[in-house]
Amino acid sequence: MAEFKFNEQPALAGFFAHLLQATPWVEPTLEAADLLLPMPLSRQRLQLRGYNQALLLANQLNAAKTRTDLLLRMVDTPAQHGLKRAQRLTALNQVFAVDPLKVSAVKGVRLVLVDDVMTTGASLYTAARVLKAAGAAHITGLVVARTE
Repeated sequence: MAEFKFNEQPALAGFFAHLLQATPWVEPTLEAADLLLPMPLSRQRLQLRGYNQALLLANQLNAAKTRTDLLLRMVDTPAQHGLKRAQRLTALNQVFAVDPLKVSAVKGVRLVLVDDVMTTGASLYTAARVLKAAGAAHITGLVVARTE
């Protein structure tokens, strides 16, 4: 996973998407979803990495349902991997937002949030809370890996 995320190996997205699709509950979840939303990166992180690994995964899973214009990352935060869950939740407060001009695209829909790795779940939780407040009917988080 580190090769995919940090060592410029975007071609691994297809492999990881295939692994996800082999999980018994994933295909029905993707079929039931109205939209797939990759976890957004800050502009700075995107420039540094060169690609959003969550977007690559989402496109491999279902490009037609993938939207990158609804869930926005408003603030660049430091890397979260060294923080405890409570610290992450505090650090992520006010980080995500739904584009105010596109709230209607979220209301009443079933969403799948796509990310590569989940550590504490703080990013997914915070993004889901924002989407729920905007009126999403159902939100599922889908990740390739979870840290210990």
